[in-house]
Amino acid sequence: MNKSINQILFFVFLLLLQVLVLNNINFFGYINPYLYIAFVFLYPLKENRFSFLFFSFILGLLVDFFSDSGGIHAFSTLFIAYIRLFFIKIYFRKLPVDYPFFNLKSESFGKVFNYIVTLTIIHHLIYFSFANFSFLNLSMVFLNTLYASIFTLILFFTGNYIFTKSE
Repeated sequence: MNKSINQILFFVFLLLLQVLVLNNINFFGYINPYLYIAFVFLYPLKENRFSFLFFSFILGLLVDFFSDSGGIHAFSTLFIAYIRLFFIKIYFRKLPVDYPFFNLKSESFGKVFNYIVTLTIIHHLIYFSFANFSFLNLSMVFLNTLYASIFTLILFFTGNYIFTKSE
């Protein structure tokens, strides 16, 4: 199947999964997974950067629209999409020449784990900082970031293990 059709289907799948299923999951009243950010992790590097940032923003905006969260998802998703190349350079030691050949599946699990954990924590920290927006709730921001990140990472790696073809 065409790669752009696959990306569109993946976009729609993550959006529907987030707004129809995952937004209705609240462990202990406040722990909610945000699996839609997997779009940022798995989007190919060889594609146009402007379109990637645009689609990341639209994904966050649509999640905001269905979650009634006022643009927080859009900002945090766009931010991690923007800084993704920095962490690819740090963790994978890739240069712009290597981007067309970069594949996350071909990298070691430790590097991929560090990359995904870092971007997830940054996303959640930004999201919960704006959601609480008070220094009085700083401990709540950190706890929500920690718990939601753990829950999101468990879902991401479990889903990645289940849906990835073993070669």
